[in-house]
Amino acid sequence: MEQSAIIEALGVRPDFDSMHEIKQRIAFLKSYLVESRQTAYVLGISGGVDSLTAGLLAQRAVRELRAEGRDATFLAVRLPYGVQADEHDATAAVAAIGPDRVLTVDIKPAADSLMAAVVVGGIDPLLRHHFILGNVKARQRMVAQYAIAGTASGIVIGTDHAAEALMGFYTKFGDGAADVLPLAGLNKRRVRAVAAALGAPDHLVWKVPTADLESDAPLQPDEDVYGVTYDQIDDFLEGRPIAPAAAERILSAYSASAHKRALPVPAG
Repeated sequence: MEQSAIIEALGVRPDFDSMHEIKQRIAFLKSYLVESRQTAYVLGISGGVDSLTAGLLAQRAVRELRAEGRDATFLAVRLPYGVQADEHDATAAVAAIGPDRVLTVDIKPAADSLMAAVVVGGIDPLLRHHFILGNVKARQRMVAQYAIAGTASGIVIGTDHAAEALMGFYTKFGDGAADVLPLAGLNKRRVRAVAAALGAPDHLVWKVPTADLESDAPLQPDEDVYGVTYDQIDDFLEGRPIAPAAAERILSAYSASAHKRALPVPAG
């Protein structure tokens, strides 16, 4: 698939203005909540710039809805696996957002119990244990968010954006599962620009991105997994030329992760 076709498929626009994006995405969140006849947004806050940005947009959206006389609340959910390595950043992100309500669900007991049951059931992940457990963590976090949303007439926000979608860097039916994606079509540098325009703290805007899912590699940078930098990914998504080796790595990742971006395949 050619670069231009991928850019179009992922909805990355040629022009970018942070204030326009903020206005448009807040309007989207407001209209979706009203049209869905729900009264809350639910979002897991990790301490990274993606969930921080989505949270800032959601909190502004519900505040505007309340000013218009509508019932609207934003619930920020902390979802640590035991003790989170960068808990201080997650705490700072929550403080920056100022959510209406903060909930905490420790996913460690549920994730560990499931992994233990899988082993007892006859499947031992062996060397892939930490990778598989990482996916279980991501899915357990989404299970928790939907449980909370179910009790709060809520809509679950996802943090997927064009850079992660391009590389397939999310867990299928984990952080890749959500009701709305307010960051869709933005690459990483544009997410950071939106966060900065919303007044996010610099140390969170420019924090080294990490999924922090694999217990044997805590806080491993995303770029180490990609084999390319976010600057290269962002340049690709903005239609700029990049080194052939980087382009090949990106195209390979996009092709290999196609199943993540597709709906379940029906028979017949």
